[in-house]
Amino acid sequence: MSTEQEQHQDCTNRFIELANQMKSEGVDTSLVSGSLMTASGIYATYLAAGNDGTLEPSGVQKVVALYENTLEKYQQIKKNQLMKKSLG
Repeated sequence: MSTEQEQHQDCTNRFIELANQMKSEGVDTSLVSGSLMTASGIYATYLAAGNDGTLEPSGVQKVVALYENTLEKYQQIKKNQLMKKSLG
């Protein structure tokens, strides 16, 4: 695994750990999930447009496409894991 992939996985795991901590503190999981999505959207906007900018509709669609692609990749990984588990 490359350094960038390792950093990506580490960051992902840290966000999941924080989400699980909030859940264990009694925060509803739907609220935790929604808050993570909001934070991600805020950060994506910041990266593209800075603190004082906004995304044009085309920019919003680029972010949506990135989220969609990421979610589809994860679902395929998860399906493959479940298939291996059921066979093995």
